[in-house]
Amino acid sequence: MDLVFVTRKAHFNAAHRLHNPEKSDKWNRQTFGKCNHENWHGHNYTVKVTVAGKVNRATGYVIDLSTLNSIIEERIVEECDHKNLNLDVPFLEGIMPSTENLVKAFFEQVEEPIAKEAQGSGFLYSLELEETERNSAEFCPYRLGKPLPEIE
Repeated sequence: MDLVFVTRKAHFNAAHRLHNPEKSDKWNRQTFGKCNHENWHGHNYTVKVTVAGKVNRATGYVIDLSTLNSIIEERIVEECDHKNLNLDVPFLEGIMPSTENLVKAFFEQVEEPIAKEAQGSGFLYSLELEETERNSAEFCPYRLGKPLPEIE
């Protein structure tokens, strides 16, 4: 099977605090350092969404990039931009907003709409979230042995 991988980037700014309420304040300060600041801190995030699939002969696309952009904007950027990820984003309720947890939550937010728009010829392959120029996390369930979806 010939797969092409298409990636779209988006940006948003948000605040968060890493804090485990089940642990002591001292433990949280020692574990999370500056990221545990009681008045939050912010990042300029970059999200990279990669769709894999077959190229549609009629369009030349795996997925229309403007459609992919709309999904990312609606499901991630509009929900998170200039928000407090601990308090203001319903789909993150109860999730400590570490980069590792965010990348999985964002993947889940866009997986279904991307599958719907790709119409059986493509699927969400991976999602990367860059918190800073030096820190990022990527979620790709297929690298862990999850079988690739059937595509037409």
